[in-house]
Amino acid sequence: MALLDTPRPAALRRKRRREAVRTLAFLSPWLIGFGLFFAYPLVSTAYFSFMKYDGFTAPTFNGLKNWTYLFEHYPFFWQGLRNTLWLVAVMVTLRVAFGLGVGVLITKVKTGAGFFRTAFYLPYLAPPVAATMAFAFLLNPGTGPVNHLLGELGLPQPGWFTDPDWSKPALTLLAMWGIGDLMVIFMAALLDVPKEQYEAAELDGAGPWQRFRFVTLPNITPIVLFAVVTGVIQTMQYYTQAIVAGKVASGVIGGSGQQFEPGYPHGSTWTLPQMVYNLGFQRFDTGTACAAALVLFAISMAFTALLLRRGSGLVED
Repeated sequence: MALLDTPRPAALRRKRRREAVRTLAFLSPWLIGFGLFFAYPLVSTAYFSFMKYDGFTAPTFNGLKNWTYLFEHYPFFWQGLRNTLWLVAVMVTLRVAFGLGVGVLITKVKTGAGFFRTAFYLPYLAPPVAATMAFAFLLNPGTGPVNHLLGELGLPQPGWFTDPDWSKPALTLLAMWGIGDLMVIFMAALLDVPKEQYEAAELDGAGPWQRFRFVTLPNITPIVLFAVVTGVIQTMQYYTQAIVAGKVASGVIGGSGQQFEPGYPHGSTWTLPQMVYNLGFQRFDTGTACAAALVLFAISMAFTALLLRRGSGLVED
């Protein structure tokens, strides 16, 4: 009887086939989205990076010429790479540290916490173009109120967006102004830390710094890692604020016939996404633009893999 009850191989194959079809049906929305919006664009970008293509005529194979031109002859590549890596190292670090600090302070506030949450979150809702133009006005070296206040205090008055040494720090200040998203994320994580651990640490005589280091930080490490990884990915795509700040500072707001120095002043705000746009939509060199986009993608993936590898040892299972 046991032999008669054993499923036949054909029945097992049909059952497995039905299970596979059911699984694919549930996965189909994700698979379609992944194929259309990630896999196909990535493969197409890799394909066109080896082609001579201007977006109008048929592409023709030209081997590694696009890559050679990008690394050896395109005048803005290495400067854009250095600026982008600077922004990743400095801007992401300061945004995460500032967002965490603001989140910690607001969770400690007894009165007016709602007001402070709103005050720090509202700048994040400002459109990037409007926020950048407002900062360019505030930091204007001649007429801006910030330099006027610094002068009244007897402090140095930087050129900000008109000075290549201060343009990236000015963009970093703009990014730190809009840390509402990180503040909310960190506040949710901080409020989720078990109070019993703080009480036990206080009984052991731990001070505020020891409680933060040995209780708060281990509990919110996954959130910090998430903030750093997403911050790196966003900064590698940094485009709008940099180009708007350069145009406003140089006096080129828009319109035809106006000349604009890329990355004004002196290429200090030139980033890799601007380079992709310049190559693909201004020079109509789609092949080299695709090669630059792949470089940007590879660097982003390398940073993400490194951070996840390093951070996995800090996150408790």
